[in-house]
Amino acid sequence: MINFSRFVLDNGLKVIHHFDGSTPLAVLNVLYDVGSRDEDPEKTGFAHLFEHLMFGGSVNIEDYDEPLQLVGGENNAFTNNDVTNYYIQLPADNIETAFWLESDRMLSLAFSKKSLDVQRNVVSEEFKQRYLNQPYGDVWLKLRPLAYTQHPYQWDTIGKALSHIENASLKDVKAFFKKYYAPNNAVLVVSGNISFDRTKELCEKWFAPIASQKIPLRALPQEPLQQAARTLRTTSKVPADAFYLAFHGVKRNHESYYTMDLLTNIFGLGESSRLYYALVKEKQYFSNFSCYHTGSFDEGLIIFSGKTMAGVSLATAEAAVWTEIEKLKKEGCKAEELTKVKNKTETSHIYEMMNLLERTIALAFAEVQGNANQVNEELQHFNLVTREQIQTFATLFLTKERSNTMYYEMAL
Repeated sequence: MINFSRFVLDNGLKVIHHFDGSTPLAVLNVLYDVGSRDEDPEKTGFAHLFEHLMFGGSVNIEDYDEPLQLVGGENNAFTNNDVTNYYIQLPADNIETAFWLESDRMLSLAFSKKSLDVQRNVVSEEFKQRYLNQPYGDVWLKLRPLAYTQHPYQWDTIGKALSHIENASLKDVKAFFKKYYAPNNAVLVVSGNISFDRTKELCEKWFAPIASQKIPLRALPQEPLQQAARTLRTTSKVPADAFYLAFHGVKRNHESYYTMDLLTNIFGLGESSRLYYALVKEKQYFSNFSCYHTGSFDEGLIIFSGKTMAGVSLATAEAAVWTEIEKLKKEGCKAEELTKVKNKTETSHIYEMMNLLERTIALAFAEVQGNANQVNEELQHFNLVTREQIQTFATLFLTKERSNTMYYEMAL
């Protein structure tokens, strides 16, 4: 059980406090309710660009990292399709430095041409190295627009095209900041060896003076129910053919989310999972195989993927995958299979929650979805999933007409 307290500042900033007196550390985590799904389709990659820009100096603090290093702190950030998250971990005695740094960034960035030029180049190089010049790097750049025709999940966090970042102007980034980087569009979690009273005092001192903004109502285009299978063939200089099969799943807050999570684990979590055992160990059609889901706030994807062994055609490999899917739909899963993945899930959750930073981020994610106590309810939800629910979910969602298949072939 993770104990926490919650309050909201007058400017709309939601604050979660979690005390842990067993550590000399504290964590300050700021999660902004903005991800790549909120971007203009013609100006994508901005949420990720901002993850970098936020380290380029704020209105009153020219250098973000140096003051933090002087007090023994470390920081990082990440962006996904749904949110952008920043965190600082440091000795609890020095926590006010984190409040000072994060509140100034929320107040306003420096917005210098130099900072924009530097970070734009960094992100552009990342786009080239990780997505364009790496084997299989462009998988998500191709698979997302295959699976999504309307919803903004159709582009990856890095953006649709390199040109969107290369052409980003100061005017563009200022507008994006004002639109989304505001106290009433954020969740602040403070955890570790710091009292509730001290947390509230520092929040009032550093964050309360920041004005709220008018946040646009999120009205994203909804993805229509897929009625026919889609396929894509792509060729590149890769070491082996690869197979990707994607289906639309359910959103993070859906009652069937936990069923979906356990289903993907039965299919593809570890070397003892169904598909790894059948297709890698027994038939040796693939050199590796996995099944997972994207865990998105809106309807995400369930992905089956693997790289084929030499001499195995993609058609043969694909047929074998479908055979295993249909087998589960017809026969269901075994009781011991479901128990095994539930136990793995519980073990993973317990280990994760032993880490102060992981607990902090989990609270932020749960709160932005409307219920911070979700972190304490997760295991109960997983334990309630039945074999019948697993089979029903697979039957409803893993169908040919809802499939998106990408064949990634070696260039001859």
